[in-house]
Amino acid sequence: MAEITAATVMKLRKMSGQGMMDCKAALKESGGDLEEAMSTLRKKGLATLAKRAGRDTTEGKVVSNVSDDGKTAAICSLCCETDFAAKSDDFGVVAGQLADYAMACTAEEGTDALLATEVDGKKFETVLTDMVSKTGEKTEVGDYIRYKIDGSGVFGNYIHFNDKLGALVEIETSSDEVSCAIAVTAKEIAMHITATNPVSVDSDSFDPAVIEKEREIAREQVKDKPAQIIDKIIDGKIGKFLADNCLVDQSFVKDDSLKVGEALDKAAKAAGGTAKIKRFVRVAIG
Repeated sequence: MAEITAATVMKLRKMSGQGMMDCKAALKESGGDLEEAMSTLRKKGLATLAKRAGRDTTEGKVVSNVSDDGKTAAICSLCCETDFAAKSDDFGVVAGQLADYAMACTAEEGTDALLATEVDGKKFETVLTDMVSKTGEKTEVGDYIRYKIDGSGVFGNYIHFNDKLGALVEIETSSDEVSCAIAVTAKEIAMHITATNPVSVDSDSFDPAVIEKEREIAREQVKDKPAQIIDKIIDGKIGKFLADNCLVDQSFVKDDSLKVGEALDKAAKAAGGTAKIKRFVRVAIG
């Protein structure tokens, strides 16, 4: 067997980011072959994932990124078992890499596509396996959503200070000039989404089945009221339900004298154009 020198151990440690003893053991198993030792460490990570498959991953970080040209944006979450692991430097580095991989991925959603994405010749699933072999915790991608703008528009993204909650919103605009002018408002709307958790952009995009279910609940609640006012009461309840859950109709967290839709219209008009929220997503850990 080839001699396992301290220099070789240090080289593997630098390559893998893993502990001295783990690197030394892997080198002994591989007969001093660095590539085989790396493979051994990754197998350790895969074994850990398999062993802890049933564990809950209720801690982690939400990350988001927007391309330099402002036309592509992504938001995703990296989840693990404990807050201790989530706050480690290694986890933070991998979470940052996840944001880069999300921008490189060509699929709009689906964690499998993200795991298979390569950056500098390395798939993210390999990065993740290496991480697991270090921490001994189940670690996985929880959410992944990627938006792309066709035409004029702007993204607003926001990650809460605890890194466990974030939102991404896409806003269509009448011109690139308007997009630039309302960038701050877009970010404020993303912040609003993290705080209020709306269900839909507006009433037109609300799932009709959900509204019908709410109508049935409301009808049951007022069944003992006089028949001539039941429909009016139900309509009022549905109106409040939509106002509470449709993004554009919610009171804007930044300025509660305005609804979100009104705040966006005001910002766009000040820039000499128009703007409309196209879609949004809210991502939370746990």
